[in-house]
Amino acid sequence: PPRMSGTEGAGTPAPSTAAVLSRFSEPTRAWFTGAFEGPTPAQVGAWDAISSGRHALVIAPTGSGKTLSSFLWALDSFVREPADPEVSATRVLYISPLKALGVDVERNLRAPLIGITQTARTLGRAVPQVRVGVRSGDTPAAERRRLLQDPPDILITTPESLFLMLTSKGRSALAGV
Repeated sequence: PPRMSGTEGAGTPAPSTAAVLSRFSEPTRAWFTGAFEGPTPAQVGAWDAISSGRHALVIAPTGSGKTLSSFLWALDSFVREPADPEVSATRVLYISPLKALGVDVERNLRAPLIGITQTARTLGRAVPQVRVGVRSGDTPAAERRRLLQDPPDILITTPESLFLMLTSKGRSALAGV
């Protein structure tokens, strides 16, 4: 069964699905409930911890919604707290151990990003465009420069590329994480 660090053994009952979903903005909640039957136990535990300001470590089987459990609260933050349009900085950093996994994560973010944006527009809410960038050892030099000059809202990178960014002027792009 899924285990959530920071939520088990705390002496408090597990939160209800409705209680956890109520913490998301209306566009995110409406998109999620329209796209899925409901959250998985791993998602409920992670969202409860994250929305309460606690750390979460999600250990669950493949297909249990781990990626969405980590990203949905972050995606919702773009609806709840739009970025300053005058400041270009990465707000969410995802470190992938493998280049191929990073590409998969970027592809899997498209559906929720598009879905939340369309739902927000249907509800009459303005939602900023959220840009996602991927940086790995395969990223061409011109793209690496562009990622530094105009950082994406969400950056997916490998540990090696993150090290290179942190030990160069590229670290300034991560000041908003």
